[in-house]
Amino acid sequence: MKIHLPGFLLPRPSLRFIHIWRRNRLVWTKLAIPSMLGNLADPMLYMLGLGYGLGAMLPHVVGMPYIAFLAAGTVCSSTMMSASFESMYSSFSRMHVQHTWDAILNAPVMLDDVVAGEAVWAASKAFLSGAAVLIVATALGLVASPLALWVLPVVFITGLAFAGLGLIMTSLSPSYDFFMYYFTLAITPMMLASGVFFPLSQLPAWLQAAAQALPLTHAVALVRPLMTGSVPQSAGVHVLVLVSYALASCYVALALARRRLLK
Repeated sequence: MKIHLPGFLLPRPSLRFIHIWRRNRLVWTKLAIPSMLGNLADPMLYMLGLGYGLGAMLPHVVGMPYIAFLAAGTVCSSTMMSASFESMYSSFSRMHVQHTWDAILNAPVMLDDVVAGEAVWAASKAFLSGAAVLIVATALGLVASPLALWVLPVVFITGLAFAGLGLIMTSLSPSYDFFMYYFTLAITPMMLASGVFFPLSQLPAWLQAAAQALPLTHAVALVRPLMTGSVPQSAGVHVLVLVSYALASCYVALALARRRLLK
């Protein structure tokens, strides 16, 4: 029997969220190879097509070849896209279409655990996507230092931030079509305004200021220096912003899921 809880109570997840994560992983492993290829195709086309094509017509960008500049942005954008797709389309299927969440809630598991498991699973898939792009960039000679290993925890935190944002949309969405608004009005502008394809310094001053509020901006600000062999400036601030996005978005997603499911 479902128990009504006020939506904005503090989260009370337990280690039972691991079972949700494990359940999603077991399902994913049946289609792991095509799933990974699908997640890699788009960022690889961007990185190689624009990097070698457009890069051949450009001088160095902020002191590095354009493909190296783009590779760092692609690691972050791939992480964002993978976390967003998993936390929206896949999670929505489990919540609304297949009613998997309802079935899980009949076990001794709280909704807090389900949302936490979904968020960590989406971040895990995003980690695999970001790490795969990083490996390809390393194979192409676009990684200059072992400092790039620090990219991996940044990728996971970034994935968790976008997983939380995606779960907010999942908790609000009446259908799959609703997600197109999020991709068109939030994800695409964020890719263009966060330093993925060109330096933030090329943007108008007001847009540079606005970009500082975007999680992708802070992910790129951490990953690009690490891949080129330097320590990011204001690294603590960038990490704090990403962690804050992750915690706040997961909390709001849980509150909205409670309102939707625990009536």
